[in-house]
Amino acid sequence: MYPHSTAEGTHMDGCLFCKIVAGDVPATLVRETESTVAFRDINPQAPTHVLVIPRVHHPDAASLAAAEPEIAADVLREAGEVAKEEKLDSYRIVFNTGSGAGQTVFHAHAHVLGGRGLQWPPG
Repeated sequence: MYPHSTAEGTHMDGCLFCKIVAGDVPATLVRETESTVAFRDINPQAPTHVLVIPRVHHPDAASLAAAEPEIAADVLREAGEVAKEEKLDSYRIVFNTGSGAGQTVFHAHAHVLGGRGLQWPPG
């Protein structure tokens, strides 16, 4: 359905999240839409920790928003739907950008965190 290439806006060869979208790497799926996939984080930082990713590859949220703002909005909308389905009264949506901010997979994604008290400031 989505071609592999090295360009933004498609699948990136070697990208873990692109492999999850393609079904080549298993994940515990929570939700799927035409433009997004949501799945449980394998290293959860809260009782509920779900990642929401666009099906197309962009290295971070800023580049996704600049190139495809409607899909960036879909990611954010789906993060809210995940929180609702997980019955979270309070939750955090986090986008890490760059390794210095803790981004380890360079495919735009939102973390939906909840199920415990979250401190401020984070990190």
